Amino acid sequence: MIRYQYLLLALLFSTATLAQSTRTIDADWSKPAGPFSHMFEECVGAGRAAEGLRADWQQQLRTTQQEIGFHYIRFHGLLCDEMHVYTEDKQGRPVYNWQYVDKLYDYLLSIHIRPFVELGFMPPDLASGAKTVFWWKGNVTPPRSYERWSDLIHALVKHFEDRYGRTEVEKWYFEVWNEPDLGGFFAGTQQEYYKLYRTTVAAIKSVSPTYRVGGPATSGSKWIRETLHTTDSAHTPLDFLSTHSYNTKTVFDEFGLKKRRLLEPTYLSDNVRNTRRIMDSSGHKNLELHYTEFNVSPSSRDPMHDSYQNAAFILQTLKNTEHSTNSLSYWTFTDVFEEAGPGPTPFHGGFGLINLQGIRKPTFFAYKFAHEMGATELVNHDTASWVCKDQKGIQVLFWNMQLPFAEAGGNFNDSLFRLNPPPKEVPPVIVHLHHIPNGKYEVSVYHVGYHHNDPFSAYLEMGAPTDLSPAQVTTLNHQAAGTPEHKTTITITDGNYNGNFPMKQNDIYFIKLVRL
Repeated sequence: MIRYQYLLLALLFSTATLAQSTRTIDADWSKPAGPFSHMFEECVGAGRAAEGLRADWQQQLRTTQQEIGFHYIRFHGLLCDEMHVYTEDKQGRPVYNWQYVDKLYDYLLSIHIRPFVELGFMPPDLASGAKTVFWWKGNVTPPRSYERWSDLIHALVKHFEDRYGRTEVEKWYFEVWNEPDLGGFFAGTQQEYYKLYRTTVAAIKSVSPTYRVGGPATSGSKWIRETLHTTDSAHTPLDFLSTHSYNTKTVFDEFGLKKRRLLEPTYLSDNVRNTRRIMDSSGHKNLELHYTEFNVSPSSRDPMHDSYQNAAFILQTLKNTEHSTNSLSYWTFTDVFEEAGPGPTPFHGGFGLINLQGIRKPTFFAYKFAHEMGATELVNHDTASWVCKDQKGIQVLFWNMQLPFAEAGGNFNDSLFRLNPPPKEVPPVIVHLHHIPNGKYEVSVYHVGYHHNDPFSAYLEMGAPTDLSPAQVTTLNHQAAGTPEHKTTITITDGNYNGNFPMKQNDIYFIKLVRL
């Protein structure tokens, strides 16, 4: 009898422990929470304008648009020497040339993505100095003539209006410069930046007062109060506020040489929410906020960007910021990106959702899954998931985020993510969905994680070759095919769907129920 009691107590204890460790996502078709925020697909980044003239860049952007569908794209270098926008003749008279800009913008609009126009860097013939940034030598000095800068901006925007029409250009955003708080990006003071901003705004508004202009596009959510105060005091238009944030200690790492450590996983999202609080408390509650760059790291040589852990981090960041900003622009969609020169290896820690060979990384699928969520979000108290519905059915996207730094004493990213040990198991996820309309459904289960849509792990297991053969590219593309892990047809007769999913650290699951 005593032995039986012990066995019963042991069974009860193990059942209670399982109940405590099992994570449950519970949602009801009849309980909407409101519209699902698609702010994450408002904008995406790219390296520089000249890269956008390349066939592989354009092909990868077309793929991204077909599967994710970003609304805007932002990049550096629109006014740099290689775009040949501004030169001066032998008499010192300005010569404008829009040929390359037109070629690029025509392509963007043809695939249904609009420019988020970053105005920079300085054309060499208009520059006040010779200081440059990056392998491609963007000039970062203020203009030697603000009058000629104003004329250039007016002529450029007027050309856009003549070519694409005022109704189209009214939908664009014009952002003045990039990260002027960093000496590497702007060889001037804060007040010189505000002079540049005022001059640029006046030039754009002289073409049409309806065109949207903003800034200051700073790093690390800086200059927020100063910008609001300065524009308010001078009655200078500020149609949106823009800034950037990353989640590592180093901010500017031009050639990927600095050692990078992850900060707390909520550092970036806390930055976004704090910026919104500052704006709201300063009387700018209705002013648009755009984070025109974000990622886990500001280095284009950080292996975490290639990893499945990055995908889980990005989803958690999007979840934490979905109601605090109008956009959160992933930096960048492609590894065709040359700030530190061309990428040295197929997976070199580049920012891209897609690598140089066109292989889709895990974070690509995080965006693709989020894009496919329905328009109506359902009430759901789990903090690492979304449940949505639309006319086609119901979708569930959930993830686990446990970044390696929490267990490795804050080691550098380079060693953490190239070691790539197998992840530990975590509690399973139980999905309960209620009051779904009865009928027949196709259920598709997609999975991202270690060895699941994870070409980086496969690449490391190949020995991280410097060059990939065509056969190896085919193998890695197969690893990142993005096809369902399971697909079944079920008939719902009682309005309920129940699923049980084993989980490992940084796993992502996307469940789609499509009514047949």
